Amino acid sequence: MIPAVLRNPRLRQPRWWALIFLGGCLAYATASLLPFGPWPFFLVGAAWLLIAYLFRWGAPRHPRPPKAVIPWSLVPLLLWWLYVYLAASFGIVDLGAIYFHLQAGMTDHGGASRIVAAIASTLCAVVIIVAFTWLVRNDHRWRLIERILALLLLASNPLLHGITQRSAAIVADDGAWLDRRYVEPVIHSTPDAPPNLLFIYIESIERTYADRERFGDAYADFDVIGEQGKVFEGVRQIDNTGWTMAGMIASQCGSPLMPAGLLHDRQFEPLDDVVPGVTCLGDLLSEQGYQQTYLGGASKVFAGKGLFYYGHGFDTVYGREELVPRMEDPEYLNSWGLYDDTLFDFVIEEVRELDAGDAPWNLTTLTIGAHAPYGHPAQRCLDRQGEFDGVDILYSVECNAWLTRELLEDLSAEGLLDNTLVVIASDHLTMRVSAWDDLIAGPRDNTFMLLGNDLEPQRIERESSMVDVFPTILEAMGFEIHQHRAGLGASLLSPVQTLLERHQIELINTKLREERELQLRLWDGLAPTARQQQDEGLSEEEEELPPVM
Repeated sequence: MIPAVLRNPRLRQPRWWALIFLGGCLAYATASLLPFGPWPFFLVGAAWLLIAYLFRWGAPRHPRPPKAVIPWSLVPLLLWWLYVYLAASFGIVDLGAIYFHLQAGMTDHGGASRIVAAIASTLCAVVIIVAFTWLVRNDHRWRLIERILALLLLASNPLLHGITQRSAAIVADDGAWLDRRYVEPVIHSTPDAPPNLLFIYIESIERTYADRERFGDAYADFDVIGEQGKVFEGVRQIDNTGWTMAGMIASQCGSPLMPAGLLHDRQFEPLDDVVPGVTCLGDLLSEQGYQQTYLGGASKVFAGKGLFYYGHGFDTVYGREELVPRMEDPEYLNSWGLYDDTLFDFVIEEVRELDAGDAPWNLTTLTIGAHAPYGHPAQRCLDRQGEFDGVDILYSVECNAWLTRELLEDLSAEGLLDNTLVVIASDHLTMRVSAWDDLIAGPRDNTFMLLGNDLEPQRIERESSMVDVFPTILEAMGFEIHQHRAGLGASLLSPVQTLLERHQIELINTKLREERELQLRLWDGLAPTARQQQDEGLSEEEEELPPVM
C-alpha cells in the first residue's frame, strides 16, 4: 500500500514534499512549546495540510511565473527554529546561561544527546530554507504575505524579546536597584568550635518532586533525610540562577550570576576568574582557617567551576580529570564523568582525610545522576531498582535520593558527621525532562535542607530564593553576620525579610534585566562612583529590610 501511495504523481512533485516538511516542522514546534502532549502535533500538521490543499499552496489556480527571490522571512524563520530547539532541549530558554557558557567554556561537557539533537535541528533548518524558498518562488501569494510574516515572526520570537530586554539595561533609568540592596558579607563573631561543612548539591532535583501524587516515591529518601533537620519550602528560582554555576554562585555568594559578556567590555573573551569582585562562602571560611575541597564527577574545566572554587578560597578542586585515574574501573563513566556511587565513594575518602586533620573543613560536592534530560543512574541503583528505560527521570531522582541517604548513613556510622553541618540543595530547577508537564503544572521550588550541628528538626516555609541560602548556612554554622544578611540574601533562620517577601518575583526579574552596577561588582570588584552617589540617596526603607511581621 505504501509503495502505491509513493507512486502517486502528486507526491513525486516537490510541492507536497515541501508542504509536508514545513507542516511537520510547524507541528513539532507547536507540540514542543505547548504543554498538551503529542496531540498538537497531529492537529496542527493535519490543519496545515488541509489548508494547503484547499488553497492550493505551491500550485495556485492562476499561477504566475516562478521568481528567483530570496524570502525576507528566512532569517526570522531560522531564529524561531533556534528558539524551538532551545525550548525543546531545556524547557526554559535562559539567555544568561547561553552568554555565560560561551565565555566560561563549554569544553568537556557531557551533553552528547544535545549534540545529536543540535545536528538534527541544523539539518532540519537547511531543509526549511530549501522548502520555504521553493514555496515562495513558486506561489506568488506567498511572495505577497511573507514580508508581513517576517515582521510577525520577529515580533513574536521570545528569544529576540529577551535580547531586547537585556539590551534595554544600557539605557535603564535605574541600573543599580539590586546593587543598592547588596550587603557585603561580614562575619562579626565565630562559635567556639566552628563546625565542619558538608555541602551536597543534588543536580536538578528540585523539591517539587516531593509531591507524591504527581511523582510517587521518587523523592521519598530525601523526605526521610529531611525529618532529621530543617527543611525549607518556597525557595524559588529567580532569573540568572537557573543553571549549575549560577545556582552555586547564588547559594555561595548571595547574588544571581550576571555573565561578564552582558554589558561588559570583555564580551566573549575567555575568563580568568569567576565573579572575583564579591565575597563568597569559601572566602569567609578560608579566613576562618577552614580546609576546603570541591569534588565533582564532571570536568572542573566546564563552565569555569575550577576557576570559581580556586578563586574563592578552596584549597583543592577535584574533577573528572583527577578522579578517573584513581578509579578501580576507569571505564565506568557516563557522558559527563563519574556516576554518583563512585563520586560518593571518593567523598567518603576525602571526608576521612579532612577529618583526620586539625582544621575545620568544608567539602562541597555536586552529583550528576539526575541531570536532564534523562539522568545517569548508577549501577548500584540498577541492581536495586531494576532496569532503567533510558528516559524516566523519576528513576534517576529515586536513585540519587537513595545514594545520598546511604552516603549520610555511612558517614554518620563512622562518626565523620560529628560537629558537622550538612547542607543538601538542588543547584537549580530541572530543565526539560520526561516529567516536564507535571513539573510545570504548579509552583516549583528548590530543595534546601540543613542537618546536624544541633539543629532542631523543623519545616520552614518562606518565599525565598537561592541567594538566601548563603546567609542561612553562615548562621546555621553559628557565625554572626551583619543584619542577618549576606549579598542579596537574608538568613531564613532570622526574622529579616527576603527579597521575595518584600517584592514580587516578576519585579526582581525585571530589575535583573535592567541591572548594571551589580554586574560590575561581580566581575570588576570595583564600586563605581555612581554607586556611592546612589547609596547616599537611599531611603530608610531601602537601607534596612524590616523583620517579618
